[in-house]
Amino acid sequence: MSTRVLILTASVGSGHNRAAEAIDLAMRKQLPSAQIERIDVLDLANRLFRRCYARGYFDLIAKAPHLIGYLYDRLDQPLTAWQRPIDHVRFGLQNLNLRSLIKKLAGDRWDIVICTHFLPAEIVGAMRRAGRMHCPLAVVTTDFDTHRLWHSRPCELFFTATPEGKANLTRWGVSPDQICVTGIPVHPKFSQRRGKLVARRELGLDVHRPVVLQLSGGVGVGPIEQIHRELISIGTPLQIVAVTGRNQSVRSALEAVDCPRQHDRRIIGFTDQIDVFMAAADLVVTKPGGLTVSESLCRGLPMVIVDPIPGQETRNSDFLLENGAAVKVNGLATLKLKIESLLTDENRLDGMREAALRLARPDAAEAVVDRCLALIRPNPAVQLAEAERPSRNFRREQPVYL
Repeated sequence: MSTRVLILTASVGSGHNRAAEAIDLAMRKQLPSAQIERIDVLDLANRLFRRCYARGYFDLIAKAPHLIGYLYDRLDQPLTAWQRPIDHVRFGLQNLNLRSLIKKLAGDRWDIVICTHFLPAEIVGAMRRAGRMHCPLAVVTTDFDTHRLWHSRPCELFFTATPEGKANLTRWGVSPDQICVTGIPVHPKFSQRRGKLVARRELGLDVHRPVVLQLSGGVGVGPIEQIHRELISIGTPLQIVAVTGRNQSVRSALEAVDCPRQHDRRIIGFTDQIDVFMAAADLVVTKPGGLTVSESLCRGLPMVIVDPIPGQETRNSDFLLENGAAVKVNGLATLKLKIESLLTDENRLDGMREAALRLARPDAAEAVVDRCLALIRPNPAVQLAEAERPSRNFRREQPVYL
């Protein structure tokens, strides 16, 4: 009987899905006989829940970002009297609105479930506590710090991007033996070396003029047009490549901005060549989402961080700044100054490139798959029995799906 692998994600932004795809590809390469299914759990939710969970989050980012940061920090604390009812309400709403997913999970046999978002990990953990599922669970975090919400139980394996993420999980009571510091899974093409000049020729870019890559994230939130106007106001002749993804309204807004003649500007939508554009660029101007950062690191690409989402993205920023792989723009008035300064300081750019490459983990997906396969092959029945042994106050702190 072939190994059956379920990979669960949630399309809150594009990063969780990209990590799931990377694990899927690595699993198919290492175990071609496996039956692998990859599901975006929000596709199995009702329309209202899907709209509130995904779009509602980005609406809050646009209208009340400091509230997002406040809640993120408050929820990343040991459970208190006021937090426990919030968790119960949150679990209850998920249970009510994701019945199609719960039915599928209970009705099929899986050798392992791998989650790249905490929402499905919570559901699988709750179903196991209720005795409705019995397969091992692996949780793959997608930022450079690890929030309490990623701590799903029971869970055999946690994969973190950094030692700091591992330290946070141990704080919540996870055994260090269950935590693997692998980096964040990226598409296998980021493990393939690609020289800057070769990449520029492939894309039809000038091999001599600096290339600045502007990324707007998977859903295009933030002051994207203002950032673009600052870029084209730079006096040094540049090649500016703005990638707007699937957000057509953002693309149209950028195309409506007149570009000075000294610059060569390209505005593109969704592309499957982002690895080539990153290889061709001298630096990237971006929000510090976990997957975007991981891909940039694999290309040794210096980062200029703008408008990080309070919470996970500010922590990603801290990690990059501490390690010398990025600079941060606190106000758009300084963006032009910082980019001009970087482009005229080759020694500093070289140092940032080296720092990025030191942090890069292009093999993260393969490492995740290796460890997951090692878990389910030797004696999974014994490991599962040990992992599902509850702690004394476990059921009181994490509600069970009924």
